[in-house]
Amino acid sequence: MLNKYPMWKNIMVMLIIAIGSFYAIPNLFGEDHAVQIVATRGAEVTASTQTTVVDLLESQGIAVKRAELENGQLLVRVQNPEQQLLAKESIAELLGQKYTVALNLAPATPKWLEAVGGSPMKLGLDLRGGVHFLMEVDMGEAIRKMEEAKIADFRSQLREEKIRYAGIRKTPKGIAIKFRDAATVDQAETYLKTRSKDMTYTDASSGNEFMLLATMSDAYLKQIKEEALQQNITTIRNRVNELGVAEPVVQRQGAERIIVELPGVQDTARAKEILGATASIEFRMVDDKADVSAAASGRVPAGAEVYQRREGGIAVLKKEVMLTGDHITGAQPTFDEYSRPQVAINLDAKGGSIFSNVTKDNIGKPMATLFIEYKDSGTRNPDGTVKMTRIEEVISVATIQARLGRNFVITGLEHTEAQSLALLLRAGALIAPVTIVEERTIGPSLGAENIQNGVQAMIWGMVVVLVFMMVYYRAFGFIANLALLANLIMVVGVMSMIPGAVLTLPGIAGMVLTVGMAVDGNVLIFERIREELLGGRSVQQAIHEGYGNAFSTIADANITTFMTALILFAVGTGAVKGFAVTLMIGIATSMFTAIVGTRSIVNAVWGGKRVKSLSI
Repeated sequence: MLNKYPMWKNIMVMLIIAIGSFYAIPNLFGEDHAVQIVATRGAEVTASTQTTVVDLLESQGIAVKRAELENGQLLVRVQNPEQQLLAKESIAELLGQKYTVALNLAPATPKWLEAVGGSPMKLGLDLRGGVHFLMEVDMGEAIRKMEEAKIADFRSQLREEKIRYAGIRKTPKGIAIKFRDAATVDQAETYLKTRSKDMTYTDASSGNEFMLLATMSDAYLKQIKEEALQQNITTIRNRVNELGVAEPVVQRQGAERIIVELPGVQDTARAKEILGATASIEFRMVDDKADVSAAASGRVPAGAEVYQRREGGIAVLKKEVMLTGDHITGAQPTFDEYSRPQVAINLDAKGGSIFSNVTKDNIGKPMATLFIEYKDSGTRNPDGTVKMTRIEEVISVATIQARLGRNFVITGLEHTEAQSLALLLRAGALIAPVTIVEERTIGPSLGAENIQNGVQAMIWGMVVVLVFMMVYYRAFGFIANLALLANLIMVVGVMSMIPGAVLTLPGIAGMVLTVGMAVDGNVLIFERIREELLGGRSVQQAIHEGYGNAFSTIADANITTFMTALILFAVGTGAVKGFAVTLMIGIATSMFTAIVGTRSIVNAVWGGKRVKSLSI
């Protein structure tokens, strides 16, 4: 029998539309104005903190809709923007500098809906408001750190080969290695060329001074810069995620810059703190033979440096860096058998090998963990970039009890310090400091205006299309309009289901374009049905041939458009990606609703019946 769907196909159509509608529902609940509280170094957000904050706000007449403590972060929802600002100021004054208090917008989705995976669409910076930073990586610092690592490598390699040297130092031209005679220079050059192929070696001997000059090759310098940029992107992304900023955008721009967008964060100063909190870690041996009191007065032994300890006093550390934090793959706060806090560290394979080789020769000696942080100094360099201040402090000193490998623990910390250090280590290490060269703030009111304008454009576009279809195609136009509404709901539902999908202002433009494309398929089908009826076909034959013959045309047009959108998504960034995502989803859903969805309704109304005419 012509034009009859089996029951399972009708059920499938209804089920797909029902699922899309269900996941679109959370977008109806909007967002709550909220204040987000995150602990920084030496602090902790607990249930006691939550109680204190709620009591404070209620005493000031600020109604708290809900306070949620999750993953060490407190989110307090209030009634309106005015109360949000008052709450933020009061909480910041109460908790002090050890906590980051930031304005935020939190989805108001009911708990039961969240429990089954329902969540609203993620909005981009142009719709939700937030902050935008353009950051520049200090490549000079990345190269300097790599040169220091190479100096340490040269020392260990020459000792292993028992090649005696008089000294190794960094010069403007490269790394200079001094020897006692020309024969040793030749021997060292031959050996190092096989061990460090990324360097070029030149005999720079002059008179009675025998010297080998090692410089980095152009290819190696390019590799260092690329790795520094990629590592910093990963570190910043991890750090922002650890601190709970929803749907951040962290991506490269050019060879030395990084774009960071934090939707929903309305406080630029706090956003800078979030990014500035990214730190690096170095493990160094303590110079246990040094006179600490003499070092404090300025008499520092050769090959050593003096650093402040977090708990007070100073520590004399050797200049050679045993290991940096970029080899850390995991860090968790734990307790030892006496319930004393510690941090369990996991290293990658290379880091584990390095640490094992270093610690086997230093059992029983003290090792220090040096915490390094870069912060905005408030001044600028001659080239106009922000000058960064390097803050260094020793956070722990522990005795190496045995040969260490890929897993070890850092002890000597308070509970809150252990939690804070673990969070920072999980976020990774900055290979080089970054400076903010551009910043923009988009207020939530501007984002709301963008949404309002975009929605109005979509509504007016839909009204025009709906009226035209109803007037021109009558009953079939009504069916096409139902499919159009179902298509729009499904686009919203799919956008809400995909974790990485973010709706931007160009994305709304993609949805408006989808409205026109969705009805285009039905126009092709209905015109083919009209042609078949005018050609003398029966109603059932006209419907069957109309859908069948129009399918290939619709498929060809949509597939080529989908491929174009896919290319835009692959090579585009930011706004272009937002447009491409909604366009691809809209193409897929419009083909389903225009071909399968409307056919299901048409078959249910006219299929398998003796019908003399159609209202088309």
